[in-house]
Amino acid sequence: MLNRKQAPGITDPAAFELQLRKHDYFELDNGTPVYAVNAGAQDVLMIDMVFYAGNWFEEKNIVAATTNFLLKNGTSKRTAFEINEHFEFYGAYLNRNCYTDETASLSLHTLTKHLPELLPVMSELLTDAIFPEQELQIYKQNQQQRLRVNLKKCDFVANRLIDEYLYGFDHPYGRYSSAADFDAVQREDLVQFYQDYYTKGHCKIFVAGKLPADIQQQLNTAFGHLPFRKDKPAKAHQIQPADKKVQEIINDAAGVQGAIRMAAPAINRHHPDFPKLQVVNNIFGGFFGSRLMANIREDKGYTYGIYSYLQNHLHETALMISTEAGRDVCAATITEVYKEMQLLRDELVDDEELSLVKNYMMGTILGDLDGPFQIINRWKNYVLHGLNEQYFYQSIEAIKTITAEEVQALAKQYLQEDQFYALTVV
Repeated sequence: MLNRKQAPGITDPAAFELQLRKHDYFELDNGTPVYAVNAGAQDVLMIDMVFYAGNWFEEKNIVAATTNFLLKNGTSKRTAFEINEHFEFYGAYLNRNCYTDETASLSLHTLTKHLPELLPVMSELLTDAIFPEQELQIYKQNQQQRLRVNLKKCDFVANRLIDEYLYGFDHPYGRYSSAADFDAVQREDLVQFYQDYYTKGHCKIFVAGKLPADIQQQLNTAFGHLPFRKDKPAKAHQIQPADKKVQEIINDAAGVQGAIRMAAPAINRHHPDFPKLQVVNNIFGGFFGSRLMANIREDKGYTYGIYSYLQNHLHETALMISTEAGRDVCAATITEVYKEMQLLRDELVDDEELSLVKNYMMGTILGDLDGPFQIINRWKNYVLHGLNEQYFYQSIEAIKTITAEEVQALAKQYLQEDQFYALTVV
């Protein structure tokens, strides 16, 4: 019996031998790949249907996002109200998302026993969505109102512009919406995109939780007969970054706070340096105990929080720094960010700080593996990025073995001031 009067021993997370639970794999009759993790103690499951239907493939701005949003807003048999009521009656949650990338998804969370009542309706949404004109008009009105409100916020404007500077407005990663875009979207655009990229699209299915014994049969009955294509659609886009690296935008002349975004193109997950660059990023600004946070929040008091992260799109990657600061200290904040880059380039990180970051990263990964939904999400990430389980173990090894000298060498290569765009929006 566990002695609760005796404190458990402390184990260094970096000493853990983490294992990634393997997924099962099978294909439906139409060739649709299914990745499954059968685990968990509760009778719940998640089905995530990923389509190559992101804004990467749209011919007209915001068509992909609008199509995805209105997927569950009406079929020839059910109204939007009836569809939502059906899923709510069974205590299920049906969500959809469209990403600034190649993919969009339709996701279901439900009790396992209700799957037979819910899968046919999901199938109906993928073959019989009609995009009612009234629903489209409501969507346009709501989105335009939301856009008007958001455009008054400096952080919202900064997020749009930094992506445009990095990739160019004509690239899917740098494009953003306007009121005119919503006016221009027509129902016919949605119907065509839906037929091309959902009804006849390329789909991958990820399922996790306490799966019924006949999960393959249930999925096959619901989706195995649909005319999904077997190959991913292909489309290329050229990056056209901005020439000017430093930008200052006055969005609100009376604003007292500025949004700062700094970004530079970076290597993607297929580059051998990437796992160890993640360690460097965490030391720099990747968590609450990072150098940016210690200096700019704790020491200078310029901001409530500042983070850096690797923005992982399927095709491109960027190292991004994000914060909001007082208007009068925005320039000083940027100066301090560059100072921290220089310190990482010039001085070796000490053993205590490096050990802290290693433990933090190992602990984060350990938490991310807690439960079938988290495990399938990690697998989904790997599958969509064309990676396998070796990437997981290589990342673990990189965290455990990186040295102070390697941190410095990577900082010299990837944390150079002249590589970064620096944007301030007040």
